Amino acid sequence: MIVYRELKSVQEDLGIPLKTLFALSNNLEKHYKIAYIPKKDGTQRKLCVPDYILKKAQRAITDVILSGYFVSRFACGYVYNKSILHNALPHVGKARILKLDIDGFFDHISYSQVKDIVFYKEKFSEPVRVLLVMLCYFRESLPQGAPSSPAITNIIMREFDEKVGAFCAERGVEYTRYCDDMTFSGDFEADEIIAFVKGELRAMGLFLKNRKTALIPACKRQVVTGVVVNEKPNLPKEYRRNIRREIYYIKKFGLDEHIKRTGESDGEKYLSSLKGRVAFVLQITPDNREFIEYNKFLKDISA
Repeated sequence: MIVYRELKSVQEDLGIPLKTLFALSNNLEKHYKIAYIPKKDGTQRKLCVPDYILKKAQRAITDVILSGYFVSRFACGYVYNKSILHNALPHVGKARILKLDIDGFFDHISYSQVKDIVFYKEKFSEPVRVLLVMLCYFRESLPQGAPSSPAITNIIMREFDEKVGAFCAERGVEYTRYCDDMTFSGDFEADEIIAFVKGELRAMGLFLKNRKTALIPACKRQVVTGVVVNEKPNLPKEYRRNIRREIYYIKKFGLDEHIKRTGESDGEKYLSSLKGRVAFVLQITPDNREFIEYNKFLKDISA
């Protein structure tokens, strides 16, 4: 285990001068931009987006320091070599699925949790701890938009994940967590799971978002982080249908004319987005011949 006792070792490992790191930590307000993006439920998500130099420091902290931490196997979001598919696969073909959501997840992670659990005193000297926490924390919360925040939450939630995972394993229940979304599947008493999770979250100063709680039987469409899991992993029909429609119009009118008809101002951005959506389908269903052809078609027209 690498131990950081001197500030100069942080400078050397991050590749950023101490003068810069201190300047950032002392002027955080100047290095964040506040932005809002719409959520599916009609509300807005607040993002605190760091500028280039602060983001560089946070990414270095993530890659050099945080990447060495153990993360629970139940955590699937923002984990190397894991994706939403890994979060969905354990829940395929199950009798019931329970979806729970943590309320204000990033906002309710405290300064002391980051300092005591992530940058703990056995590994970091006090000056190093204070500097690193200040670089990763902003306005009494973990900033959504900072590259360090997801890694920090996975470290803080590690003990919670292990406790919940063990509780579920004793009952034959599958459990995964993708950021603030928790999924449980199998044949179980939902109230028992909810009560246990609420208790463990409460001990951490966290709470469930009750309006996002959903219990879905096999007779209804079961979706886990955007992936339908009733019989085999797949994406919702509407998602695939929309792509199919866009490909049809591109073939009928040509790419440039179709982009004009959609009202898109940035054709390159539109094409990149469409390619990404096709690639996403193939990530979930790699043998889908229709979308393999779409992928080839889009590559050909952009060559």
